Amino acid sequence: MEHLFQKSTRKIKNVSLTFKRYLYDDINPSNRLIAIKGARGTGKTTLLLQLAKTCKSDEVLYVALDDLFFSDNTLYSLAEQFVKIGGKFILIDEVHKYPNWSRELKLIYDDFQNLKVIFTSSSILDINKGESDLSRRAVTYHLAELSFREYLLLYEKIDLPVFKLEEILENHQSISLQLLEQFTPLKYFSNYLKVGNYPYFENNKEEYYQKLRNTVNLILEVDLQTTENIDFQTLAKLKRLLFVISSNVPFIPNIQKISDTIQMNRNALVRSLQLIDRAALIRMVYKQTRSISLLNKPDKIWMHNTNLMFAISGEQVDIGTIRETFFMQNIALKHELSLPEKGDVWVDNKYLFEIGGKSKTKKQIAHIENAFVVKDDIEIGFRNSIPLWLFGFLY
Repeated sequence: MEHLFQKSTRKIKNVSLTFKRYLYDDINPSNRLIAIKGARGTGKTTLLLQLAKTCKSDEVLYVALDDLFFSDNTLYSLAEQFVKIGGKFILIDEVHKYPNWSRELKLIYDDFQNLKVIFTSSSILDINKGESDLSRRAVTYHLAELSFREYLLLYEKIDLPVFKLEEILENHQSISLQLLEQFTPLKYFSNYLKVGNYPYFENNKEEYYQKLRNTVNLILEVDLQTTENIDFQTLAKLKRLLFVISSNVPFIPNIQKISDTIQMNRNALVRSLQLIDRAALIRMVYKQTRSISLLNKPDKIWMHNTNLMFAISGEQVDIGTIRETFFMQNIALKHELSLPEKGDVWVDNKYLFEIGGKSKTKKQIAHIENAFVVKDDIEIGFRNSIPLWLFGFLY
């Protein structure tokens, strides 16, 4: 176990606290078992190490479950030894790579009352459907991609506040004026749409897109394989399915046509769509009046974020789709989305939004209560017309 402590100490020492994700301050450390879910590449490991840095060095241990140590040792035995020497916090990275993760986490929780555990997992993993149900024990948080606000802080060193959706809807003009005193939003917004969703852009767009495509492959080939035990033939079909979607978003799925194209039966296809949605590669949205079930196909599909669109489909992407994708990726973290009869999207079954460029009118949603037009290429809105970029400050 000594080499694990050495690795842990070194990693914790080297992590920087200069930039912290929105979730850093949201996590309640008093909970004894915390799960942090998120797609590969969003910064879960860095977040764990930053949390570890707030603890006493002899009371905290960070471990990655793909470490060779676990070839001959169990997670439970490590926790047992750690508690005996005064350990209080154990931070576990990539729990989905450990075969008996749910059963051993349950035992650790039940047997070691003074030990707090924070673990990360792929967004694909359903932590409540493991061998042992953790739903009554674990508090789950989700780490999304960088918001526009976080992008500005990380890459441009511009520190700006978070606003709730209701604050933006009610006070968007005064909020815009407040923010415009500190930065010029349209100067940075288009770059965020292309390269701002993940915290590893290094001023080379092509290298960034290659890293992002590699991340997509790892999600499909490693994370899905680890959590769902999918065979190679099915993985090949998933890749083909993702390319079909990325080339046609916003995508209204014709299940029979897609089934014929990728040679997959209907139920398997719907299941595959749900998996790549959980993997944060696509976003499936249903009509407001429809119930979501395991057998229902989505009514419309977008890519999960704008950077994935550019990385997979190239520069020839539809600007209208980019706008819709940005709006949904930033609002979906804390709100429910559905498709309306008129307009582009319902939020929380309460607010109706129509999304477009600066010349977009309210014609389609006129006389509807709580209806808003979200406009690109404007700095300040008027009445129920709100700048698109402002929705990048929700977290």
